[in-house]
Amino acid sequence: MGTLALGGCALSTLRAGEKLVTPNSRQVHPMIATLKVRPVLVFEIPQRREAVSWRSWGGIQTREHVVQEKERISKELVRLLACAEFPIELLNLEEVETPEQAARVASGDHDVLLIYAAGNHAGVLDALVRRDKWNLMYLRHNTGPVYLWYEVAHPIFLRKTVDQFAQTGLQTRDVVVDDYTEILWRLRSLHGLKKSLGRRIVAIGGSGGWGAGGAEAPNLAREVWQMDIQDVSYEQLGKSIAKGRSNAALVASCQREAKDYLSQRGVTLRTSLDAVVNAFVLKEVFLDILEEYQCDAITVQWCMGTIMPLAETTACLPLSLLNDEGYLAFCESDFVVIPSGILLQGICGMPVFLNDPTYPHDNQITLAHCTAPRKMNGRKVERAIILTHFESDYGAAPKVEMKIGQKVTNLIPDFSARNWVGCSGTILANPFLDICRSQIDVKLDGNCDELVAEMKGFHWMTSYGNYLKEIGYALEKVGVKWNNISGEESAS
Repeated sequence: MGTLALGGCALSTLRAGEKLVTPNSRQVHPMIATLKVRPVLVFEIPQRREAVSWRSWGGIQTREHVVQEKERISKELVRLLACAEFPIELLNLEEVETPEQAARVASGDHDVLLIYAAGNHAGVLDALVRRDKWNLMYLRHNTGPVYLWYEVAHPIFLRKTVDQFAQTGLQTRDVVVDDYTEILWRLRSLHGLKKSLGRRIVAIGGSGGWGAGGAEAPNLAREVWQMDIQDVSYEQLGKSIAKGRSNAALVASCQREAKDYLSQRGVTLRTSLDAVVNAFVLKEVFLDILEEYQCDAITVQWCMGTIMPLAETTACLPLSLLNDEGYLAFCESDFVVIPSGILLQGICGMPVFLNDPTYPHDNQITLAHCTAPRKMNGRKVERAIILTHFESDYGAAPKVEMKIGQKVTNLIPDFSARNWVGCSGTILANPFLDICRSQIDVKLDGNCDELVAEMKGFHWMTSYGNYLKEIGYALEKVGVKWNNISGEESAS
């Protein structure tokens, strides 16, 4: 299996079988999407002829070879599934020898074709690779009988025997030689992309985008990411809050939840208990709205003012709590950055942190906001101080003490949804500056001067782990350019 060790695998933060979602009695839970993968063995059985070249390169030459190769592939895929920390449905392994068989397989119900290109002519591959599906090609060099397309995938299939690339349904980064770890991170990326495209999200107070550059952000989110944005007015929210606060049983339940939360190890209260109780009520109101609109993502416009007199608290803590339970919950309704949060959470399977960046200097930056999740690694809650929201000195907002030494991914989307920037880094400290409550000083990987020159948009999106490779691969599929400032792209 190449560099995916047969004896085990280096799993990401969430291991197979573990769940980020906290079970509850509601009908709407955080979205779980399964990536349907169809493996296909493409081959040709040559017939001997005298005094003429009768066979192409490759070790699959007989029907017995095909049987052995299918057994080899099946065993390898079982090990691949064991290493995947995201849901994969592995469909039956298909044999393809003719263009007609290829066309039938290509039209089937799958997200990804995993093509084992052992042999046959380019016409079979052309019929197999569709532009409206995702395709990966696996080639053997040293992990079994060598494949024909190990020789000619680039000059014949991708370039059609000229210098210019012609194949759009399968590109250079879709080809892997010998290494199943390379297959795994690509599947992780495509799984996150599947969860992101067409995602429905509720926008309290309407959708928007930060600054003059973000004016078209909601339309671009619909265009590039096919996002289904459902606007909910503050009038509607106010009625829902009033209804919730008049429900004595709900309020009593939220009082108990708030006290249980504050009694957790590592939680310190430095605001009023009422603000925290009201935050739990507001969280239930948000969940009611998510249930009504049958989705798992929400964002709040004008969260630094309009919502406060209605809820008698801030949206900070409710959004943090929802993120910890596996939902997607963002402040500010900034659709410049929200697509990056949806994609990053879909890829890493953990809560993500929408934040305000500061000025990069000496390869460091401070990232801060008042809605940080506590369960940043998807399982363990970080220590937190519950304070007021900084700018208003009102309500309840968590100051999450993120893990020192933790590697992080930072995404920096641009206003035009055309050129994203990204970099990795390491958390150095959790300062307590007079800024948004959750604060991290991050040591940046790469050239700081280049980052300063290339920064776009405003808000950043941050997660634990390094997922730059997966992000860049996913962005290729939607036509967004990618500038990885850190240079290295070590998949988590």
